[in-house]
Amino acid sequence: MAEGILRRQAAERGIEVEVDSAGTGDWHVGDLPDYRARQTGQRRGCEMAMRARQFRGKDFQEFDLIVALDRTNMRDLERWPGAVPGKVRLARSFDPSAEHPDVPDPYYGTIDDFEEVAEMLERACQGLLEHLVSG
Repeated sequence: MAEGILRRQAAERGIEVEVDSAGTGDWHVGDLPDYRARQTGQRRGCEMAMRARQFRGKDFQEFDLIVALDRTNMRDLERWPGAVPGKVRLARSFDPSAEHPDVPDPYYGTIDDFEEVAEMLERACQGLLEHLVSG
């Protein structure tokens, strides 16, 4: 959902940004997002046809910023072969109203949990775009 939300917000603001998403594990490679994530994203006007891929060490060279949704994934990425120090940030670090640093994984929850996470991501992505625009 983060990729879809960030793409939509950037397009709405006329900001050109390259966005891609990847997991640290390989168990969903090639899959579409969870049907609840697709429903939630589509209700918000987001394109949700992306396919899962696993993070690669070369992503550190191909992208200016790597955004992790929680501290566990952030630690995994910081230890990844080829990791670039300081390039990984938590998504919610861009949301000044965030009370907790992690975006929870709604996978084992309900559609309401996906909506709650989407709200968190809306704020985080908005802050991320502000960060990118302000340099």
